[in-house]
Amino acid sequence: MSERIPSPPPPGGTRPPPEMPLPQGIVLKGIAGSPGVAVGPALVVGDLKTAYARRYVSTAQIDAEVSRLARAVEDAKRHVREVSARLPASPIETSAILDAYLTMIGDPMLFERVERKIRAEKKCAEWAVAQASEEIGKMFGPAEAAERDAYIVERRHDIEFVCDRLLRELTGDTKHLVPRLDQPMVVIARDLSPADTAGMVREPVIAFITEIGTRTSHTAIMARALEIPAVVGVAEALSVIRTGDTLIVDGMRGEVVVNPKEMTVEEARGRSARHLAFARGLLGARNQPCVTRDGEPVSLKANVELPAEAILALDHGAEGIGLYRTEFIYIDRTTMPTEDEQYELYRAVVEAVAPRPVTLRTFDIGGDKFASSFQLPAEMNPALGLRAVRLALSRPDVFLTQLRAMLRASAHGDVRIMVPMVASVQELREVRRLLAHAMNEVDAGGHKRARHVPLGIMIEVPSAVVMADVLAREADFFSLGTNDLIQYTLAIDRGNRSLAPLASPFHPAILRMIRQVVRAAAVHSVPVALCGAMASDPLAAVLLVGLGIRELSMEAAAIPEIKEALRRVTTVDTERTAEAALALDTAESVEELIAGTFAPGLFDLLMGSAEEGSYGEAYAVGRDLMRTIPDGG
Repeated sequence: MSERIPSPPPPGGTRPPPEMPLPQGIVLKGIAGSPGVAVGPALVVGDLKTAYARRYVSTAQIDAEVSRLARAVEDAKRHVREVSARLPASPIETSAILDAYLTMIGDPMLFERVERKIRAEKKCAEWAVAQASEEIGKMFGPAEAAERDAYIVERRHDIEFVCDRLLRELTGDTKHLVPRLDQPMVVIARDLSPADTAGMVREPVIAFITEIGTRTSHTAIMARALEIPAVVGVAEALSVIRTGDTLIVDGMRGEVVVNPKEMTVEEARGRSARHLAFARGLLGARNQPCVTRDGEPVSLKANVELPAEAILALDHGAEGIGLYRTEFIYIDRTTMPTEDEQYELYRAVVEAVAPRPVTLRTFDIGGDKFASSFQLPAEMNPALGLRAVRLALSRPDVFLTQLRAMLRASAHGDVRIMVPMVASVQELREVRRLLAHAMNEVDAGGHKRARHVPLGIMIEVPSAVVMADVLAREADFFSLGTNDLIQYTLAIDRGNRSLAPLASPFHPAILRMIRQVVRAAAVHSVPVALCGAMASDPLAAVLLVGLGIRELSMEAAAIPEIKEALRRVTTVDTERTAEAALALDTAESVEELIAGTFAPGLFDLLMGSAEEGSYGEAYAVGRDLMRTIPDGG
């Protein structure tokens, strides 16, 4: 049982002496992890890593040390189950993440690696666990390269969390895992594991702040599922915030205000109330059709990378899964996933959303995405190297295994298969040849499958845009991946923050490319979707409809507001504005046109609450939002 933490001042942070002035009105910038605004006192829990002993054991002590490890694994699993059981009507998303951690904690590969260190190197269990964690982390590739990919970063954190959980059990230091509070508080930490986050659900935690993490981090996902505001990636959080400080946590702007003035606090509380009312209203309309004001239907689907996110997507009104990323299957392991293992995973997602469609993307590994199960060569420019479809075609054995699993999953619902980074018609033809081969193998094995499984490609490189008319003759559908398309068209590394302002999705070249693909696809009646980050911004979504896009795929949380935005505009207005945008010569002029035309009518959506504002404010908000559209997809 956790000790109740009085507040203030609870353990984990100390108040400065009276003569030391508190920092006032400091604004810390981070990443908007979960929407909402919260105001309350801070509880700093500090770095959750446990100090461990580094000692050697004698030969006679080895068996006892291995037994300690086995008990720690079972105790860790039991504690995670207890956390899960205490969740009141837990969202499927949180349960699935905790289940994944149970699997990772009990992974025989991890246990065997730690046991070998105990037996061969005669190291104590704590030391062996810590070293095994470091070794597994290195399997993700160079740290500096992996840091550029949010998904890989989070998988590194997963390993750290499992290590931390086992170390806590081994040392008996578990009392601060789930703090108990006697008043509503904001929890600040370097990072929080899913078990830590879920374990606080019965406590009056009103917001989370972490020093590291991204929108795809489990802290952010859990916070969104639990509907708790969160700001992640706040680099200065632990150095500036002290326990007991009054905080404003703005999960929409990605800001934290430390010891704000009373006027600012009242304003934040008002924004919080308006946001809650507004969000409930949007979610309440999630089952209404997505149509423009003049009746033009637009399909809104979800981008998913964790299986349980499929259910979360449906809860937010998704009409299916427009992009199911499969890279995570190949991460956190040294052996390739089996066909049956993949089939069960894909089947679960397909059955969860049936009869709605699911687009399964074949693995997009390489470039800045690393997977320990692939032994990829070092490259001078990995973004232009062996990655995505090129890697798949170079490893037909691995690729066929995935294709067979996807085909078998098609027996359980509407499945489409999508291939990333196709740059030539030869690649598409080779993929189709392998798909036909996989179909024959599935049939020969006596497995069921759909008679026809559409095969589509992602349009992410300029050559695919130029050859769109040719590719449309052989692809069943297109999906525009605008994040990589921007990177390759403008020659801007999407991981380079200093160049981020130049990587605008509103660059006239990008708009012209989108129009070119839409027109080429229309000649051959090929559907075109868009699954880049543009889809999740209200102003960008309006422009995309004007360019001819009728299917958008985005993170689930963005669906209600995009649906509402499109219901407020007419197709005629969006098309007229898109034509005007195509005639402009700079990204800035396009931004000004779109914001000036549509921001006044979408002001409440852009601000995240049902409040009125002036035209000038709407214009400024729209312009600023478009300049900071997040990278992803």
